[in-house]
Amino acid sequence: VQLQASGGGLVQPGGSLRLSCVASGFTLDDYAIGWFRQAPGKEREGVSCINNDGRSFTVDFVKGRFTISRDDAKNTGYLQMDSLKPEDSAVYSCAVGRSVPTILCPTFDNWGQGTQVTVSS
Repeated sequence: VQLQASGGGLVQPGGSLRLSCVASGFTLDDYAIGWFRQAPGKEREGVSCINNDGRSFTVDFVKGRFTISRDDAKNTGYLQMDSLKPEDSAVYSCAVGRSVPTILCPTFDNWGQGTQVTVSS
């Protein structure tokens, strides 16, 4: 069971990146996908999650700029990040947890390595 996040990099303020989270060793069909980030000296924070039925949640500080999605046929989750700001710089990680019908963002217990996002001019 493995998750691999990719797509990070250096981008100027106002730019865009699309992060991918590829699952291997299992299928994502029964799982919710979450994206988290951690900046140096700060605690990890949740950014967005999407359940296996397509329901999603995005935190206010990135809402309208970040969009979460999934393609179960490709066993991949995505985080489209637009209008990036320097304060979005962080290591972004994806995680999965068994979907629960009554809970939008369940407990995430399988984590992948992160990908660095740096927003700077």
